[in-house]
Amino acid sequence: MILRRRTRMLRWLMGGRLGPVWMWKALFLFVAIAFAGQLLGLIFNRSSVQPAPQSIFSSPDAQGPSLGSCQPHTHIMFLKTHKTASSTVLNMLYRFGEEHGLHFALPLGYQLGYPLPFNAHRVKGYRGPRAIEFHIMGNHMRFNKPEVEKVMPADTFYFSIVRDPVALAESSFAYYKEVAPAFRKAKGLGDFAEDPKRYYDPRLRNNHYARNLLWFDFGLDHNANFSLALAQRGEALIRRTFKLILVSEYFDQSMILLRHALCWPLDAVVSFSLNARQQRPSGGMGGSWVGKAAAGIKGGNSQAKIPPNLSLTEDQREKLRQWNALDWYLYKAFNRTFWEEIDRFGRSQMEQEVSLLRMRREDLARVCLRDGGKPVEAYRIRDKNIRPFQSGLVKILGYELQPGLDNATRMSCMRMIRPEIQYKDLLDSKQFPQAAAIQVKPIQQSEILMAVGGEMFLRPDSSWKREKVVSRESGGRTLEEGLKDWDGSPLLKRNQTLVRVHEKFR
Repeated sequence: MILRRRTRMLRWLMGGRLGPVWMWKALFLFVAIAFAGQLLGLIFNRSSVQPAPQSIFSSPDAQGPSLGSCQPHTHIMFLKTHKTASSTVLNMLYRFGEEHGLHFALPLGYQLGYPLPFNAHRVKGYRGPRAIEFHIMGNHMRFNKPEVEKVMPADTFYFSIVRDPVALAESSFAYYKEVAPAFRKAKGLGDFAEDPKRYYDPRLRNNHYARNLLWFDFGLDHNANFSLALAQRGEALIRRTFKLILVSEYFDQSMILLRHALCWPLDAVVSFSLNARQQRPSGGMGGSWVGKAAAGIKGGNSQAKIPPNLSLTEDQREKLRQWNALDWYLYKAFNRTFWEEIDRFGRSQMEQEVSLLRMRREDLARVCLRDGGKPVEAYRIRDKNIRPFQSGLVKILGYELQPGLDNATRMSCMRMIRPEIQYKDLLDSKQFPQAAAIQVKPIQQSEILMAVGGEMFLRPDSSWKREKVVSRESGGRTLEEGLKDWDGSPLLKRNQTLVRVHEKFR
């Protein structure tokens, strides 16, 4: 009875006061459909609208294992020894400095007066109205500590890298055969190793590439007769200045030690091998050695480049160690303390961090580089701005970027593969925009750079201009025809070193 009354009341309310039943049913159906649409739309939006892609260089993996509370070093001097993977190390310094807005002690040309002992006046902007504080020095030089200390702050971290003298001799012979008389005369490296004194004359320019090249780069007398006392004095001299000596044969372990010494993130020491030479094919001297004489020359050069013969017997390898006895002593000494450093670091920890470094390199190669990161001959690289310059009788390989990279990733990838010469020019133009603005013409890829005595010279029709100045004597110094400094100051020659002209002598 009560149920019937309530039913009649409900029908009366809905039918009489609030409208017919069919209207409520329609309203309920409309609300249900709208709610379902909103729910489906929310699900669709969540699945289809993705967040903006994050660059691999900003991922947590870029930092690597924690370094604690240390502060990154920004005053750094790297002695860039020859044929030791030092170009790859310099690229790391260039990248870090560019990313953090640091100033570089750049040369007036491409090297800091090499092979003459370094002189502070070889640094662009060392003196003058726009003198600046320098953070990083790393271009080729023959080390001269008193002059370096004029340029770099007192808290500078000094480090360098060494390599087995036999492997170094192989690379030097390949690169400098055409400029070192001792190498040029020999049919092959084995022929040179059999009797070095037959070919070597210490008085001839560029022969320093043929004997104790590490000892020479550290600023020591590379022609001195070996004695244990002399070798120990040289080692002690180097150790007093250089806080870390890396070993080329253990490059990845070296990078971990360097990362911890400088307190840098992992990505700062991840690298792709730069300035690498093409190795001889397994089938011997074949057609793959025939290529362009220099990257970027239109049409190339039809003349074949015949690679030097670098094959050695074990007896010849031992003779090279004896010929480079001072370098061999240094290598053994610093290789020993290198592993002592690793023992203090912890072998297990080193293995873990090396594994992370290699995985990170593979990840970046997959993102940045074509063909899985395989280096290619320079003339195959489409972007002329990243073709490595060619020198000597060997081919210098480079890399191609992956297409379709976003701007941030492309910029970071480009830094990792930009060749040394182009990178130096880029940093130079950023650091000295006034000088770049008045430059007659930028150096083009087609302007061949030749390694002559360690310095890089453009071919005769290059854009570099020499200013003719009236020769005159003043205070024992001769002002001769020479290059202008970066701010227009004439240079004079004093004790075989170019220096700026003081105002009163202009």
